[in-house]
Parts: sequence; structure tokens; C-alpha cells
Amino acid sequence: MPVVSRPASEPAWFKSSYSGGNATECLEAAFIPSGVLVRDSKRPAEPHLTVSARAWADFLAATPCSH
Repeated sequence: MPVVSRPASEPAWFKSSYSGGNATECLEAAFIPSGVLVRDSKRPAEPHLTVSARAWADFLAATPCSH
């Protein structure tokens, strides 16, 4: 995996493992100290959602796991 350099102030975005394999439905997230950023990978320059750490934890707790 290539290493990509980025400014320290820029969040490290990653794609959801549940995103469509054909690249039509991709969600990206980035962890920040206060929570999580969420954006559409097809429109990275557009506004993103900012979710608090508490709201993200509540979301994960309410989401059924499929292991």
C-alpha cells in the first residue's frame, strides 16, 4: 500500500467496508479528536457531516453487527 503524504491538519479519510464494490455508493469517514467526519467519496470537496464522539458511539451501539 503506497504511503500518501498529507498536511497534518487534513484528516485521514477512509472508505467504508460496506461501500459498493463498483464505486457507485462510497462513504468515507475520518476520525478526529471530537468525533467523526463523514462525506460522499464522489464529492470530497463538498461539505461533510461532523458527528460527535458520543453520537457516533450511540450509532455504533444501535447498529446490529453482522460478523
